[in-house]
Amino acid sequence: MTPPDTYGRTVFLPAAATLVVADLHAGRATATNAGILLDERQDLLDRLTAAMAAMEPETVVFAGDLCHRFGAPSDRTAGTIRALAGAVRAAGARPVAVAGNHDGGLAGIWPGPVHDAYRLPDGTLVCHGHEAPETDAERYVCGHLHPAIEMEGRKRDCFLWTAEGYRDRPTLVLPAFSTFAAGLRIERRDAVDSPLVPDLDAVRPGVIDRTDDGAAETLWFPPLADLRPYLRR
Repeated sequence: MTPPDTYGRTVFLPAAATLVVADLHAGRATATNAGILLDERQDLLDRLTAAMAAMEPETVVFAGDLCHRFGAPSDRTAGTIRALAGAVRAAGARPVAVAGNHDGGLAGIWPGPVHDAYRLPDGTLVCHGHEAPETDAERYVCGHLHPAIEMEGRKRDCFLWTAEGYRDRPTLVLPAFSTFAAGLRIERRDAVDSPLVPDLDAVRPGVIDRTDDGAAETLWFPPLADLRPYLRR
């Protein structure tokens, strides 16, 4: 079984005509560096718009942690979230929000219902990944971990995929869509804080790289257990 189709930091599930993104952490730029405050919203919008133009989804699911602040979002963060939902509608798709552990105030600003998890027509369950979903599914897609790995002296954001993950079903963990969120170096870990990744050594990292023309591609590697002897911890 091969990993699903990725585009940049997103995944596209063609059987469900759905694009999934996770961990936007809108407002993180405000918390880290006021000098990049004006760039955060446009950065998220530009990359989301590019992914939608390439994949042409009917639905876009935001898999949790749309907001960075744990409490009530700021007015600017609320504006960013609404702008993203508006961009999805402008592309002819339907925006769907799944709550993450940072999203306590999301229901007050999201233009529609906020779900704990969301089942797609192809049997995929999209959740955030900080809690174990109770619903059985054909496969699982989540975020939460912000996975990254260091290769050749460079830290790279990555996907995590295994054919036998949560409940022995195919499971995919997305990298953070936010370019301001810190990545969790998985090669330094024996386990991670997500019930959807019960065996970290079994996952295959999908490293985000750039081609010669600047486009993003995902390079899939063997399971982490096989890679560990070649990686610095």
